[in-house]
Amino acid sequence: MRISTKLEYLSTYAGYIAGIIVILLSLLVIYDAGMRYLFSAGSIAFQELEWYLFDSIFLLGLSYALKYNTHVRVDLFFERYSIELQNSIHIIAMLILVIPFSSLFLYYSWDMTLQSYLQQEVSPNPGGLTHRWLIKAMLVLSFGLLVLQASSEILKSYALLKTPKRLWRMLGAMGLMALLVYVAWYYRLDFWIDPVFLMFIFTLVLLMLGFQVAFVFAGVAVFFAVISEEVGLHVLEMLPYRTYGIMGNMTLMAIPLFIFMGLILQKSKMAEGLLLSMAKLFASVRGGLAISVVLVGAILAATTGIVGASVVMMSLIALPLMLKQGYAPTLASGSIAASGTLGQLIPPSIVLIILGDQMHLSVGDLFHAAVVPGFLLIGLYILYILILSYFNKEVAPAMVSTQPYKEIVKEAIQEIIPPLLLIVMVLGSIFAGIASPSESAAVGVLGAVLLSLGKKTFSVEILRYATLETVKLTAMIFMILIGATAFSLVFNELGGGDMALAFFAEDTDDVWRFIAISMLLIFLLGFFIDFIEIAFVVVPILVPIVATLGIDPIWFAILIAMNLQASFLTPPFGFALFYLKGAAGNQVSTANIYKGVAPFIALQIVALLIIILFPQLIYLFK
Repeated sequence: MRISTKLEYLSTYAGYIAGIIVILLSLLVIYDAGMRYLFSAGSIAFQELEWYLFDSIFLLGLSYALKYNTHVRVDLFFERYSIELQNSIHIIAMLILVIPFSSLFLYYSWDMTLQSYLQQEVSPNPGGLTHRWLIKAMLVLSFGLLVLQASSEILKSYALLKTPKRLWRMLGAMGLMALLVYVAWYYRLDFWIDPVFLMFIFTLVLLMLGFQVAFVFAGVAVFFAVISEEVGLHVLEMLPYRTYGIMGNMTLMAIPLFIFMGLILQKSKMAEGLLLSMAKLFASVRGGLAISVVLVGAILAATTGIVGASVVMMSLIALPLMLKQGYAPTLASGSIAASGTLGQLIPPSIVLIILGDQMHLSVGDLFHAAVVPGFLLIGLYILYILILSYFNKEVAPAMVSTQPYKEIVKEAIQEIIPPLLLIVMVLGSIFAGIASPSESAAVGVLGAVLLSLGKKTFSVEILRYATLETVKLTAMIFMILIGATAFSLVFNELGGGDMALAFFAEDTDDVWRFIAISMLLIFLLGFFIDFIEIAFVVVPILVPIVATLGIDPIWFAILIAMNLQASFLTPPFGFALFYLKGAAGNQVSTANIYKGVAPFIALQIVALLIIILFPQLIYLFK
């Protein structure tokens, strides 16, 4: 444990440095944008420094996120395991997934960095930064830290084992399987199942067992590169270069900035005041509390955009109030879970930013196109609540208030105006073409700080919390992206991309067949894996087919976004359901939650069908 503690100092300091860089990045983007728009004094060096800082945030955060167990996993079964079994699986994950992949990445990125140093590589842009090898060296540093942190995790988890025999038995069984695989490889035996399908099956099994998502994709890629004669490890030599391409993507820079903005707003108690005042505003209407939850969820989606924070906050504040007023647990839990996931579709949505990157589309165009589908979902939710409460008065009774309604309206306006101003400031700058997503996100950070100061809730502790959580969440997202990139390299080398094209090539003119199958595929995958994995692994397979069939990519991206939103609600692995149950405790049962979200999932499918049948709707706000 002493050795583990010493190793973790490096990860801790790396996380703290990355947290400071989050603040520096926000300030630099605001300064650079201000100078460029107000004084026409843009700087190439500052713009390149921005993406250097952005890269440093998620690269330094990889080991920090691992230390705090932020790397997401499918934990429906994992949380039911004994502590002994959880620690054993964690050790195995470090041994067979994290350390092999990180070591291989470290080796190849060292070659890339050394080549850059020997060539004295500089920016290709006039006035850009020199010593380009320094940012490439961040790859070496980050994955070196990841190997050390993984070693620390092994020592720490092993020390917590009371009976290590189970671990050794599991390792022995894995060793035997590895020997059998080696024998099969040595004698060049054919696969019983096509390796493309086997790759997906193996990945799904590891995900279900509770291994971290990012490292499953990365480790499976290494494993199949080794055992596949036609692939080989050399295919992963390009991975550092692919990752370096991700590092230079200015669109993705908006992700940590929007997360930072949302976390500051989450801690500023803006959402609490908004929810309570809106609840009073609609309390006299049957179903009014549920309607207020939907509207607050929409406002939070356009400001914070963090599903976990929205669902947990509304579960803690609105759920007890709704149950106390006699609301059915199914409607209360369903409305909270569904409303909390609106941030996946309503701009500024992280999903849309990721889809814009993966599908090579303008994020601003996607934000425009998502406005009508977002309003459509809100309208369907409210209509359902009104109809249900009208025909079943016991499900959502009206609430009696002694406070004068004029005072209630005044309080509501005071609570609504600040976040609406922030929405106009952030989204308005994007829609008007004034600012890029990353620039508007930085302005949003400034606005969030000002709102927090106005409510007198801002503090150094809030800033510290927001920066460190930003580092963890950003690192988690980008580690999944790196793992998915490795997975895609091996998958395509095995012929997976060609197989997907061939599957739809039977009738290339049948666009609707492709749309139906792809939407059904994404919907079904949403039952088992998270939106990030789907966006990084499945979407790149579909992109060339979309281009071949001549489908409007903006429209198709919105369909995917609407489908991915449903993945947060679909049992058994919908993350919004986990957030809700975790925050609600014993107030509602898991069965009530599942029953409650079912109608809202159906409404999401209805909204998806409407946008499929009337694609022109997405361009109404263009």
